[in-house]
Amino acid sequence: MVNTLRAVALVLTLFICSGGNAIAQQEKSGELSKSQAVERARQAEAGRVLRVSQTNQKYRVKVLKESGRVVSVDVDKRSGKVKTSKNNSKD
Repeated sequence: MVNTLRAVALVLTLFICSGGNAIAQQEKSGELSKSQAVERARQAEAGRVLRVSQTNQKYRVKVLKESGRVVSVDVDKRSGKVKTSKNNSKD
């Protein structure tokens, strides 16, 4: 029981520390990382991430929904704002 509690405490500590590093990384560069953009896209549209591309200003995350539709989610690198546009094709 004690070993289980220690393991849980260790996992929680590592999880909290890794999240802090991602936030610090964003603050340092002023931009979201690719993994942060994917997370925001997943929050906006549940599904499987197919592809992530980027321009100077945004990430475009293609998400395959359970219905078979492909949704493009644009995530602004600086502000983190999410904009979804639905496609009819299966990418």
